[in-house]
Amino acid sequence: MNKTLIYSTLLVAMAASSMADTWLIDSDEDWKKNQSKQENLEFKNGMASPLEKDSFYQSKIKQFKKAKNLKTLTIDQSPIWQNWNSVENLGPSNLGDAPVFLSLGPNDYWIFGRYRAGTKKQQKAFQAEEVSLDGYDETLKTTKYPNQFNAPSGLKASQGGYHAWHSRDMKNWVHYGSITDKVSRWMTTAEYVDGKFYFYYDYPNDQDPHLYIDSNLKDGEPGENKGLAFKDPSDGSDCTFFRDKDGKFHVIYEDWSPIDANKRSWDSPLAGHAVSEDGISDFKILSPAVDNRTSPTGKFAEYKHPHWLQHPDWDSNIARYEIHEGEQEAYGDWASIKIGGQYYLFGDYDPVGGHQMSTGWFTSDSLDKQFKWCDHIGSGHPDPDIGFANGEFQLITQQKNDYTSPGPWVESVEVRVGIDSSNDGVIDRWTDWAEVKESYDYTPGFAKHVQKIAAAIDLSSLSKAYGVQFELKIKDTTENKSKPILDKLMIEYK
Repeated sequence: MNKTLIYSTLLVAMAASSMADTWLIDSDEDWKKNQSKQENLEFKNGMASPLEKDSFYQSKIKQFKKAKNLKTLTIDQSPIWQNWNSVENLGPSNLGDAPVFLSLGPNDYWIFGRYRAGTKKQQKAFQAEEVSLDGYDETLKTTKYPNQFNAPSGLKASQGGYHAWHSRDMKNWVHYGSITDKVSRWMTTAEYVDGKFYFYYDYPNDQDPHLYIDSNLKDGEPGENKGLAFKDPSDGSDCTFFRDKDGKFHVIYEDWSPIDANKRSWDSPLAGHAVSEDGISDFKILSPAVDNRTSPTGKFAEYKHPHWLQHPDWDSNIARYEIHEGEQEAYGDWASIKIGGQYYLFGDYDPVGGHQMSTGWFTSDSLDKQFKWCDHIGSGHPDPDIGFANGEFQLITQQKNDYTSPGPWVESVEVRVGIDSSNDGVIDRWTDWAEVKESYDYTPGFAKHVQKIAAAIDLSSLSKAYGVQFELKIKDTTENKSKPILDKLMIEYK
């Protein structure tokens, strides 16, 4: 096929797509005015939410003046993502401090943290044995920890910073040794770009993000220390870096300017946001990603940070903030992920009252908008990270319990579609009932992007219709807090 014909075919396909019409249900009014019958549903915030374990929706018949070819029916659910299940610790049992996680694709999972070697007495008491492990070329050595192994580089002396472990199944972990040194021991987040790992660390703790770039995590040596990446105008980095599809790096960081963070788990109601072309320098500050400040008073106060004077080139341990009236919720230690077109921020959640901490999360359909609060789970100071591995989402914390999720979609939703093919206003053919659900997959080249395959059924085999109707059976099959809340439904036709 020549280039002219390919181009012409593409234009025809684009034109056909642009000519397609939709029946869209996307608001409280839409759900109500299009219903013929419903059971155990309430319509709120533009969504259809079940009131019981089982619910039902039947639409009215939508009539067409001319017969139409139906294409697809697609359903979106609420992005609130409450579908989480508690599990035992997901990473290596001797990983210390806040975990940092990157998923590069199937069977290619990296986790980073401090290395807890145990006492010298414990180390001498254990006799390592050589073993081989499927998928690894190196001869490995057993450790005193179940399902954990040392690669040759993992036996090098620690440099006092973060270490790297690799897994193919989220169960067996191979330790490869140091990736940063003692100066960069306050590591906060990581990204992946074209075979290179970007490791961001605060220097000093809770201050400006600095950067290591490393292209070989299996040598037990830190990569290149690029130094300062982003000069944070406030105190309290504990940030996440996220590379979007356009290649730009976004940093979401704790901004302590409105709070005495010393009294609120070193978190804040304000999350700053900046962007850079390369993630290395020249960050431009944008509007806050999260802003739940109460009323400013115009008065300022100070407090001390316990770590800043530990660094010889840092001459102050004083942080200054504006006093706000009304107690503030606090969030921080941010982590990020994108699923389809939806962005999520996970982090510490310290509610009003203080120190009943848990993991909380926010969401937005755009990095140009403020993120909205979703929910929280667990207890304790989490310092979490989030990724997609083994077909599930992994929410990894520094607590004893972690969490897994099949995704934001909650089961189950069944649908069938009826058509009026004789133009008499009566449905004369129904499809079989079919369960629909979203599915997810890795995005090659992006560690924090997950593809979303929509919950949809193909209607193109149906004959031309003068009218269409659909029915939904919604059943909450989960044992956790989540339930299948429908956000929008769309039938496409032409």
